Amino acid sequence: MGQVRRTHSPRPPRATRPRLLTTLIAVTVLTATTAASCGDERSNLTLASAARNAVAEVVDAPATVTARAAATLTAPADGTLTSLRVQPGQRVKRAQVLAVVDSPSAQQRLRQAKEALAAAKRAGRGVGTGDLTGSRRGTDKAADEAFDAARDAANKIADPQLRDALLAQVTSGQKQYAAAARSADQAVRSVQRGIAGLNSAVSALSSAQRLQAQQAYDLAKATVDALTLRAPIGGVVQPGGTPTGGGTDLGALLGGGELPAGIDSSALSPSRAGPPSGVDDAIGVGGRVTAGAPVLTIVDTSALGLAAEVDETDVLLVRPGLTATVELDAVTGATYEATVRSVDVLPTSSARGGVSYRVRLGLGAGKLREGEPAPTPRPGMNAIVHLRVREAADAVTVPASAVFSADGRDAIWVVRDGKADRAAVTVGVQGPDLVQIIDGVQAGDRVVVRGADQVTDGQEVR
Repeated sequence: MGQVRRTHSPRPPRATRPRLLTTLIAVTVLTATTAASCGDERSNLTLASAARNAVAEVVDAPATVTARAAATLTAPADGTLTSLRVQPGQRVKRAQVLAVVDSPSAQQRLRQAKEALAAAKRAGRGVGTGDLTGSRRGTDKAADEAFDAARDAANKIADPQLRDALLAQVTSGQKQYAAAARSADQAVRSVQRGIAGLNSAVSALSSAQRLQAQQAYDLAKATVDALTLRAPIGGVVQPGGTPTGGGTDLGALLGGGELPAGIDSSALSPSRAGPPSGVDDAIGVGGRVTAGAPVLTIVDTSALGLAAEVDETDVLLVRPGLTATVELDAVTGATYEATVRSVDVLPTSSARGGVSYRVRLGLGAGKLREGEPAPTPRPGMNAIVHLRVREAADAVTVPASAVFSADGRDAIWVVRDGKADRAAVTVGVQGPDLVQIIDGVQAGDRVVVRGADQVTDGQEVR
């Protein structure tokens, strides 16, 4: 089977660019290939017959082995690492307790926040107004009883003139009291409206204070709770943070820039960068930690993948579900299987200025040349992915060297009745040795495979 590997350097359009020459293992079935002459002079022409073969087109792309996910646990506050319950290389489960940090400053902040919250809940309960309306009603009742008693007493006086004079005084006094009572009622209502507004303002202020105190308490408590470091994902433990090589925060890396080797950004948990290269960032029991310092990193290697960079000239041929073979720099002679999971929509710019697109693949098992199982790769290892983008099982094929460009189309010199005839052809799957011809040539046709630049239309070929 013929296969083609494409490079990622800028190339001319498909119709004019030279055929790709890197040779993969190919099984080529061709009928007799013969030298030919033009007229009476010996030439360097070589003929072969178009034949039916299986042909595959393969795109090569550099790739990196990726872990399924990674998460770095950092110290939530300044303190001391008092307990480390795992060893480097140990596999842990999600939510498992890995380490404990003692932070007196965090504990003190929690106590202060708790006291502030209690004080905020006690304060601002409103201004007491008393029962002014009830008091007014009691006063009115007492006055009415007093006027009734005075009127009864006046009615018992025998002297009519004195009795009438006293009753007139009682009536006049009752009218004066009624006028004063109305004024008092208005004053009570005004006071009540003012106090209600004051209470509303005090209540709003108190609510804001309680909310602020509650948030401060929640934050302080979350910090203290986080002093017990638990695994956010299952995986393998390693000390310190995820090396980035340049000291860049991985949280920023999620939005762009270079990724740490071996980490697929689609499954990366935010974390902080480790120390400069050459410094051991492992923290032992009893060691001092600062807020944000990486303590442990969990790497989920349950499903390894690949992040391949495919050139823009080839990426439109790549789609989810395509199969690929993989070669690792670290395992000479081994071949791994892989399947395309997704193709990124947005491009990445390479250091050479070209445009490529990230293709994510699931990495399967590998085999050595002897058929034995290949070692399991580690995240970050370099690889070459051979993507089988197109295949034809029973296609009319010619040697790749037979195809040339003329008048903006692919063409082949076909020898008919001893003369060269330029045939325009439609090329399908392109292998390094064989090329599928969709139309223009039939199986069994004799074609010029070497020396095509020496041939003219109608020239005699023997």
